[in-house]
Amino acid sequence: MGMSVTIGKATERDAEQILKLQYLCYQAEAELYGDYTIEPLTESLAELNAELQGGCVLVARLGEEVVGSVRGTVDAQGTASIGRLIVHPRMQRHGLGGRLLAAVEERLSAERAAARYRLSAGHRSGLRLYRRLGYAPVATEQITRQLNLVTMEKEAARPLAASA
Repeated sequence: MGMSVTIGKATERDAEQILKLQYLCYQAEAELYGDYTIEPLTESLAELNAELQGGCVLVARLGEEVVGSVRGTVDAQGTASIGRLIVHPRMQRHGLGGRLLAAVEERLSAERAAARYRLSAGHRSGLRLYRRLGYAPVATEQITRQLNLVTMEKEAARPLAASA
């Protein structure tokens, strides 16, 4: 391929590409649960731009193309909420989702003092990735007859003490 994927902070210039990729990626999720009104498919550009201002939004780029994204925020108790982890279908199964998740965890811990990470996913979604990366289910909520939302958490790694 010749180019490598880089991960960095999203800017307003990325918003339209993120939204288009999000729409593409969540089609399978909507079909899986029979619900095309899920938030990722109805989010507006204005809503995404507001999140770019106040949250931590990262993108994976292949050249100039946005091929992945993830978002996170941290509350006053130090719990980071991570969401909207997306990877372009042609880039899936190459570790990019794991790289994005690790990058947002690192950034939320370093810049916003996250003590734990929390994310939610549909019960038929890719929970294996999250389990493999140390997340454990802490709650399940029935949203519709077809959808149970599984909340998963893991503690943030403790910073290493500086050696003297």
